[in-house]
Amino acid sequence: MRSALVLLLLAALAAPAWARDERPPEEARARMEHHLKEVTRLAQHFDGVMSSDCPKLPSRREWSAYFDGEIDQVVLLVAHLEQAWYEATRTGDDDVRRTAKAPRKRMDQARALLDKLQGCAEGYGAPFSTMSVWRRIEREVPQRQTEIALPQ
Repeated sequence: MRSALVLLLLAALAAPAWARDERPPEEARARMEHHLKEVTRLAQHFDGVMSSDCPKLPSRREWSAYFDGEIDQVVLLVAHLEQAWYEATRTGDDDVRRTAKAPRKRMDQARALLDKLQGCAEGYGAPFSTMSVWRRIEREVPQRQTEIALPQ
């Protein structure tokens, strides 16, 4: 009997904390849409990279700087995708969640970009391991996600 009372009391105390974590659908949607707009902006950048020839840069060092900048943009894209999904999970609204999930197909675009950049890198004598680049992206995304998160 006493343990049931303790469990009931703990459940009552935990409920308000859980309720504070959930957002109204309108707020969650607005926060999510902010991140999806950034995803769209970055995707347009990558569309330009994919539709153009490999950049003509004077040195391997400049190629490396260009490459690092593009990978940084991939990190930013993934961070915004992840943050949009996080914001969508803060509400029980299935429409908000579906909207946040749809752009995740952009990850295929990031993979295609890496394939293209790998071909370009060979022209500069700067080949790279796609797996090591993906590990770098995965390592950097959580930090970038905290940097781009909207204030509470």
